[in-house]
Amino acid sequence: MTKITPQPGIMDIALYQGGQSHVAGVKHVIKLSSNENPFGPSPKAIEAVRDSAATLNRYPSTDHASLRDAIGTRHGLNPARIICGVGSDEVLQFVAQAYAGPGDEVIYTEHGFSMYPIIARMVGATPLMVAEKNRHVDVDNILAAVTDQTRIVFVTNPGNPTSTMIPEAELVRLAEALPQTCLMVVDGAYAEFVADFDGGAALVDRFENVVMTRTFSKIYGLGGMRVGWGYAAQSIIDVLNRVRQPFNLSLTALAAAEAAIRDEDYLTFCHSENARLRVWLSEELAKVGVPSDASCTNFILVRFEDQAEAEACDDYLKTKGLIVRRVAGYNLLNALRITVGDEEACRRVVAAITAFKGGVA
Repeated sequence: MTKITPQPGIMDIALYQGGQSHVAGVKHVIKLSSNENPFGPSPKAIEAVRDSAATLNRYPSTDHASLRDAIGTRHGLNPARIICGVGSDEVLQFVAQAYAGPGDEVIYTEHGFSMYPIIARMVGATPLMVAEKNRHVDVDNILAAVTDQTRIVFVTNPGNPTSTMIPEAELVRLAEALPQTCLMVVDGAYAEFVADFDGGAALVDRFENVVMTRTFSKIYGLGGMRVGWGYAAQSIIDVLNRVRQPFNLSLTALAAAEAAIRDEDYLTFCHSENARLRVWLSEELAKVGVPSDASCTNFILVRFEDQAEAEACDDYLKTKGLIVRRVAGYNLLNALRITVGDEEACRRVVAAITAFKGGVA
């Protein structure tokens, strides 16, 4: 009897674990484990979703032209060089499908997004992790790991779960030093939380082997719709569209994303509130002995004395109905990642951690 077996590398994939949503025995919880927008999506996006219901019998567009035009207008980019996917994860997967395979290597950094090694193994490539330095990407460590077999280097900017940024000069240095046979993918899922930051678009225009990815899941509050996009040289986009399924995005998702990106007032509100509450949250926790690096995202990575204290604090927060994210799987044993929620959520987090540390709740 023939035994059916999966392709090499598939069984080496560790299943992705999303942020926890429920706590046994606790009815009313505040979820701060998945970096979701606490204010929800734009009201205009919600309206677009409602309006789309009347046409759900129709197939969506296959070229996503209207959404790509809206993205291009918002960011000053050529829509022809934009590709849309089911979250930015799918765009990252397109890159791996098209440019890596058995015998190839894919580099990612120590605290980088956990989907990177999964995506590499999906296509039979070998994922290689390189060390970061004090929770910051180290370009020299990346370059030291590059070989003739390296086909993709994934870097997250700003980082998840670190919340730190790679200086532009360092990204340029990395792009200049990589061989032309290797793609550098700049994952900018949190780019909108950084003022006056293009997420890597200028790098794409300067280097033909750089790809930028972005998402509607974070500041736009459309995690449930799963819409992302990528920007690259026309030659790369033409390749990626060959592995993209024609109807990968639903009519409703396309409508919601287009309405969201056109609502600049709501974007400004979300950016401003996140920036204000992020600073307040980090400063208040630092006062009780729980420091974090300056954050460039919609979350902070708080540090404790050791792993035992971090896990004990997480357990205590759960009893208060507060769900945050353990990040030991990212080699950050003594840390917790906390989404910046609305003002009530932030105040509850500070009160709970203050009490945990022995202060006045």
